[in-house]
Amino acid sequence: MGLGEPILAEFTREAQTTRRMLERLPDGKADWKPHEKSMSLGRLAMHLAEIPGFYSAIFNTDELVGGGNRERRVAGSSAEALSVFDASTAAFVEKLKRCPDVRLVEPWRFKVGERVVFEVPRLAAVRNLVLSHSIHHRGQLSVYLRLLDVPVPGSYGPSADEKA
Repeated sequence: MGLGEPILAEFTREAQTTRRMLERLPDGKADWKPHEKSMSLGRLAMHLAEIPGFYSAIFNTDELVGGGNRERRVAGSSAEALSVFDASTAAFVEKLKRCPDVRLVEPWRFKVGERVVFEVPRLAAVRNLVLSHSIHHRGQLSVYLRLLDVPVPGSYGPSADEKA
């Protein structure tokens, strides 16, 4: 078994849960925010959809410089978020499957400007920036859905809206 296989299995399971959340995006609510400092529902959904594809750069580069003024896309619909998520997920899975074990243990850096935020083995960067990052924002999305009175799908078992 290669080093990437356990991460691939975990990512696949988590992606299924994330997809179920994105399927529940209500129409006409892309601009809705629970608080003025929060991302809009459409921005949060698109960010969540883009994470796997954006961070698939981990496999091709030795560092990523964040903090720039890149375009912040907004999902106008569930279908749009799902389309981006499916493509993003497929790109990530393909790159992870092709990444040799030796590359997964090499150092990888995340920087903001010239400041190194962290330097870890590439596999740890995948866990942090793809898995943990996605799970964090999926949790936010579940709260947004709850506040909008949209039935929330379960993540690690049934939700209050589902029967066991």
